[in-house]
Amino acid sequence: MSTTIQELKPQEVWGYFHELTKIPRPSNHEERIRDYAENFGKSLGLETIRDKSGNIIIRKPATPGMENLKGVILQGHLDMVPQKNSDKEHDFEKDPIETIVDGEWVRANGTTLGADNGIGVAAAMAILASGEAEHGPLEALFTATEETGMDGANGLEAGILQGDILINLDSEDEGELYVGCAGGEDVNVKFQCKEKKTPKGYGGVKLSVTGLKGGHSGIDISLGRGNANKIFFRILTEAACQLGVRLSSIEGGSLRNAIPREAFGLLAVKNKRIPEFIALVDDLVGKMKNELAATEPGLTVTIEPVDTPRRVINRKVQDKLTKSVMACPNGVARMSDTMPGLVETSSNLAIVKSDPKKKTVNIACLMRSSVDSAKEVLGTRMWSLFNLAGAKVKFSGAYPGWKPNLDSPILKTMQEVYRKKYKKVPKIKAIHAGLECGILGGKYPDWDMISFGPTIRHPHSPDEKVNIATVQKFYDFLLETLKNIPAKEA
Repeated sequence: MSTTIQELKPQEVWGYFHELTKIPRPSNHEERIRDYAENFGKSLGLETIRDKSGNIIIRKPATPGMENLKGVILQGHLDMVPQKNSDKEHDFEKDPIETIVDGEWVRANGTTLGADNGIGVAAAMAILASGEAEHGPLEALFTATEETGMDGANGLEAGILQGDILINLDSEDEGELYVGCAGGEDVNVKFQCKEKKTPKGYGGVKLSVTGLKGGHSGIDISLGRGNANKIFFRILTEAACQLGVRLSSIEGGSLRNAIPREAFGLLAVKNKRIPEFIALVDDLVGKMKNELAATEPGLTVTIEPVDTPRRVINRKVQDKLTKSVMACPNGVARMSDTMPGLVETSSNLAIVKSDPKKKTVNIACLMRSSVDSAKEVLGTRMWSLFNLAGAKVKFSGAYPGWKPNLDSPILKTMQEVYRKKYKKVPKIKAIHAGLECGILGGKYPDWDMISFGPTIRHPHSPDEKVNIATVQKFYDFLLETLKNIPAKEA
């Protein structure tokens, strides 16, 4: 049994993935991984381009005799989501990812693994380096900063790529071909928080919500997992109403595209009512553990006595903040009418964080929808809610969805290849997550596009893991697909 990922098969894919894990590559800190990808292409003697947005493009000539096939672009993103458990010491800007072979899976040690999208990038690299892979004209597009805004895809110059077919390698269920994805948009909310001196007779308490699973705010949003921000403010709302508890500061969640796993807040509680506060929290936590027993067995809420905070948020602002967070849409808003099991529209209350210097509390939500008008009306709901509470609301980072084309030629080709190779038909699906296909298709409207990948579970969380056997299957399927790309039309 293999104990390191370099021993796993296909060794060429796992070998390149191992190299990627050694290079810190959180979003917005990607210079080293871009250098690595650029030097990789040049070391093979292949035409290699780094564009102004940090994307890396590598071109490989066709296998002799296959020059007449349609050109294919293999596409993945270089960055990864940096998430870790609160008790894990790890600097994503400096430290490599520690990988663990755990039975049928590969995972990291208390951090995200980066299989999203490192496995896809590694597969493309293996084909670029291979002297045996058979294919027509080939390009690899490794995009920048996908996870925090799809910056590379947005900044890609129209016309720089020469291929006809885009194969995105960023999906996460083997045996499924993706032909559509959701669009998204960020909602940024700012509460200006007047502060006042903490009243006499109050003691300090740190309230911590931990132990939640988190996960991808699109793919995992339908699983009914707990949201640390919602749980924290549920407790605060009851404690403020019944006991006059005051909020001094809050730090919940860290990434807009991850379901928040943890939230920490500094509260002021009347000294004589601290026992009542503890009893109230115990009661609420018992109820929530019962509600979330199947999805969040690890839910933990702790109360820790600390120094009394010097200042607390103005009572009226706190009241508006807590009510707004409690009322904020979170989770699935609507399921698709046309694709069974697909989430159409959702939102993730991702971040609630104090800024003591600016005396603000900032909230970040990410909306997703495969129907643009549904996303717009959800945004209007959020704007209305927070506007009524006196907060400033801004929208940013909007990106389009990718409308399914069930008559796609590459879809037909890959269905037939899969059927012949594995004696069964792959599932055709759309994904409730942002793939770069929507943006790239807008720049190259004539492209034929599809997305697939190995089985990855719990991306964007420290529980992320990739199934070993499906990596082999994914790579074999990709190689066979490239051999069966149709010829260019005369």
